[in-house]
Amino acid sequence: MAATKSKSYTQHSFLYPELFQQLNLDDELIILGKNINWTRIEKELEQFFSPIGRPSKPIRLSVGLLIVKQIYNLSDERVVEEYMRNPYIQVFCGATSFQTTKPCHPTDLVYFRKRIGEEGIEKILQASVEIHGKAALEDDVIVDTTCQEKAITYPTDTKLRMKVISRCWKLAAKAGVKWRRSYRRELHEAIRTIRFTKKQKGKKQARDKALRRVKTIANALLRELRRKLPESILKANLADLEMYEKAVNQERYDKNKIYSLHEPSVSCICKGKEHKKYEFGAKAGLVMTKTINIIVGAKSFSGNPHDSHTLEPLLMHVKKIRGVAAKRCIGDRGFRGQKEVDETEIVIPDTPKKNKSAYAKRKSRHDFRRRGAIEPVIGHAKNDCRLAKNYLKGSIGDSINLLLSAAAFNFKKWMNALRDELIICNDQYRYEWKAA
Repeated sequence: MAATKSKSYTQHSFLYPELFQQLNLDDELIILGKNINWTRIEKELEQFFSPIGRPSKPIRLSVGLLIVKQIYNLSDERVVEEYMRNPYIQVFCGATSFQTTKPCHPTDLVYFRKRIGEEGIEKILQASVEIHGKAALEDDVIVDTTCQEKAITYPTDTKLRMKVISRCWKLAAKAGVKWRRSYRRELHEAIRTIRFTKKQKGKKQARDKALRRVKTIANALLRELRRKLPESILKANLADLEMYEKAVNQERYDKNKIYSLHEPSVSCICKGKEHKKYEFGAKAGLVMTKTINIIVGAKSFSGNPHDSHTLEPLLMHVKKIRGVAAKRCIGDRGFRGQKEVDETEIVIPDTPKKNKSAYAKRKSRHDFRRRGAIEPVIGHAKNDCRLAKNYLKGSIGDSINLLLSAAAFNFKKWMNALRDELIICNDQYRYEWKAA
C-alpha cells in the first residue's frame, strides 16, 4: 500500500520552526527539491503499490534517496547513513523536522527498485529532463554507446570450473548425497600447479595437464550429481546444472558464452580501448542534446548488438522521455547502415560529395566535431554517477542503473549551473557593496 504524500513546506508551530527554515535556503540540493515535481512523481508511482496492506515508506523518501545515492556516488548503506547525518538530504527527501534515526533499512531501496522496475525509473529520468525546460527539447541530438561493466571477477576457465565444483559440493551436502570421490586433495594440487608453474622451464605440459584435469573433475561431479540427486531436487536445479555443464565445456570461440555463474547474462564487449581490450557487462546507449549536453535517452541492451541496431530503440526512448522526437541524430561511423529512423535523420561522417559547397562542408565538420562532446559526458556519468560498475543484479539491474545514472547526471548538471549562477550573483553584490 502506498504511503500518504509527503508534507509541504509550511510552518506548523511558532515555537518549533520547520527544518528547512534553519538551513541555508540557497543550497542547491534544497532548491533542486523545490523544483522537482514531486506530486507528479508520487502520482505516477502509486500504480506500482497495492491499494491494501501495510503502508510503505513515503515515495518521495525512496525516490529522494535513490537520486542522492547516484548524485554523490554512494552505496545503499552509505546513503541511509548520510540521510541521518545531513539535514539538507532530509529536506530534499521531504522531512520537516530533523531525524535522528535511519529512515529505512538499506534493503528497502532494493525492494523499491524491484517494485517500480524500469518503467518507474523512467519517470525519474523524465523529471530530470523536464527540470531543464526548453533546453531539453533541442532538435539535434548526439548518440553513442559504451559498456556498463558488471561487478564480477575477471572470468577465466579455471575460475568458472572451480566455482562449478564448489557449487556441486554445496548442492550435494544440502541434498545428503555421498560422493564416490570428492577430488578435494587432487584439486588442491592441480590449482597449485596452475598458479605457480607458468614461467618455470619445462612445466608447461604439467600446467596444461592440470587444466584438463580440472575440467574432467568438474564433468565427473556433474554426472554423479545427475545420477544420485533425488528426483524433486534434480528437477528444481536442472536449469542450474545445464548452465554449469555449458560453463565447464565451452570453448574459446563459442557464442553466448557464460562468464559468471551468478550473472549469466553478462556479455564480452570489445570497444577498441588500448588499456582495456575486453569489458564484461552490458552495452549501454546514451542520447544527449547537441548544445546543452542533457541526456534525453538511455537504453541498456542484452548481448552485444551492432551500434546501428540500437538506433531505433534509443530514438524511440528519446521520444518517450521528452515527448518530442529528434529531427537529426549525429553519430560516429559505428552507426552506419541507416539513413533515417522514424522521421529522424541519421548523420554520420562520410566522404563529402564533389558538388557540396564549402559552407555545407564547414557545417558538417562542426557537427561531427561536436559529436565528440558525448565522450566526456559518458566519462562523468561513469566516474561520478555510478555508471562505471553496476552492482545491481540481472538485465533489469543494468537498465535501472543506467537510467538512474543518466537522471543523476542531469540533476547534477542543473545543480552546477545553479551554483555558478549563485556565485556570479554574490560576486556582483559584493562589487556593488564595495562601490557604494
